Amino acid sequence: MLQFRETLLRLFIILFFPLAVFSQSTFLPQDSKYAHFLERMEILLQTNPDLNVSTVKPLSRKLAVQNSEISDSLHHFYPFDYFYHLSPVDQYYLHDLLMNNIEWVKSDTNSFKSKHPLFDLIYTNKANFFEARDKDFFLVVDPVVQLTESYQTNNSERVFLNEKGLTLRGMIGDKIGFSSFLTDNQERGPDYFQQRVTASGYPAVPGAGYWQTFKQTGFDYFDNRASIYFNALKYFDFQFGYDKNFIGDGYRSLFLSDYSAPYLFLKWNTRIWKLDYQNIYMELISQHQLGNYEYPKKYAVIHDLSLNLTQWLNVGLYENIVFSRANHFDFSYLNPVIFLVSAQQQTGSPDKSMVGLDFKANAGHVVQFYGQLLIDEFILGQIEHYSLGNWANKQGLQLGVKYIDAFDIKNLDFQFEANLVRPFCYSSHDTVSNFSNYNQPLAHPLGANFDEFIVIGRYQPKPKWNIEGKFIFYRQGIDSTANDNYGSNILKDYDTRSAGDYGYKIGSGLLTNCVNTSILVSYEIKENLFIDASALYRDYVIHDAIHTVNASATYTLGIRMNMWRRQYDY
Repeated sequence: MLQFRETLLRLFIILFFPLAVFSQSTFLPQDSKYAHFLERMEILLQTNPDLNVSTVKPLSRKLAVQNSEISDSLHHFYPFDYFYHLSPVDQYYLHDLLMNNIEWVKSDTNSFKSKHPLFDLIYTNKANFFEARDKDFFLVVDPVVQLTESYQTNNSERVFLNEKGLTLRGMIGDKIGFSSFLTDNQERGPDYFQQRVTASGYPAVPGAGYWQTFKQTGFDYFDNRASIYFNALKYFDFQFGYDKNFIGDGYRSLFLSDYSAPYLFLKWNTRIWKLDYQNIYMELISQHQLGNYEYPKKYAVIHDLSLNLTQWLNVGLYENIVFSRANHFDFSYLNPVIFLVSAQQQTGSPDKSMVGLDFKANAGHVVQFYGQLLIDEFILGQIEHYSLGNWANKQGLQLGVKYIDAFDIKNLDFQFEANLVRPFCYSSHDTVSNFSNYNQPLAHPLGANFDEFIVIGRYQPKPKWNIEGKFIFYRQGIDSTANDNYGSNILKDYDTRSAGDYGYKIGSGLLTNCVNTSILVSYEIKENLFIDASALYRDYVIHDAIHTVNASATYTLGIRMNMWRRQYDY
């Protein structure tokens, strides 16, 4: 671990200090309340080059502000057509986004000021609990709270989440940015969440790192994230942090999602012409049991190139490699423009590598089509016999569409998405170089050997109201015993597969079906303070000899402040 951090520090010094330094930006938080608004603006504008080229999330605050001042652009392009003008709800979110990212706003900010700040110190700005601003210094500190109480049928235990902490962000001399997020959490989720923690044999609380038991059946853990940010020669942005990333335009990602625990990384983004090129160097935690003093480390490198091929069409290339060395970091993978598979072959290593393609296309200012193709392995000689199900044909596919202002109803939006991943995708010949972190998948929460269909409907009738309905259906083949391996558990060595080389298709093994459907009503009672009421129904069927059915409903009431919602959508 120390050697990897020293490597990143040397890389930072070599790349950064010889260059001229420009103003930088922190990033919007995970699942920001503006994420959907920015998606709407990307589709509505259709040809915005910055939003179209951005596939790595989250987005920088600076870029979000620059591309949110769009009302004039819409009026300029469509001066006589009301359909393309911002709705009252969009106007509210535009103003709200600017107010919550005031450090990048160039226009008048008087409307952001509180009429009655506490002691002329607290909430001087409506969006920020504490804000300090000087010529060479900017700081915002906010409390973070999420309290939920749930009732789950067929579950006698109390279901709850108690999350509290602080978040801060700032800039020093308009040159260095920093952010931090820390919460202390006690959680007992629905019963299937509880079962998921230990189902793989390697304990893990979804989305969290180290944890301890809380009142026998609950979990106690910290969520700690922090980053520094800097910019060089106008085109290069750097982030050195301990956090999460997401690559893609879908609800899920087959490349990299924010499902797993946070990790240490250096992200280097080059944005020039029609290109956006991301390099991410990651230190991950390999598979382990709890109780050790130092968990085993492994490393990953991700290259993601995004190109605006036309004003409305974006295409991308993706590659990654996961590796571990007993005594050093493999410096051949530091080259930011080399093909990682080529570097792997040159070093003669057995490291895990994958490649992918993605696209998104905006049409008619109301629709966006998107997709990802992931290739773990592909046996060309087996193409004529693909139906035989060779285990080494490991691919994943995502296709989706977003439809905004559906049926000419403002702020009624739908999203349809299909994902499928063949058995043994993301797994490896050992239990180290699979695509995981802290005993959790780095991509899709289900791992592999599944197909999934998602429908999401969102309606915002008024600026502070949000109604969301979600329907998820998936089919997955799982292992019936700990000794089985039909390719769903990416933590298992694929050399331990159960049925030889052929006969693997999606659903191989013990077939399961799951319906996870929910509805949420959320109201923002004060800036960044939300009341959420939701109902979730999950029906999980195992097609075994007795046809096991696990069905339950979960009803939740919660309050959260400066925080995204905890999801149980698997």
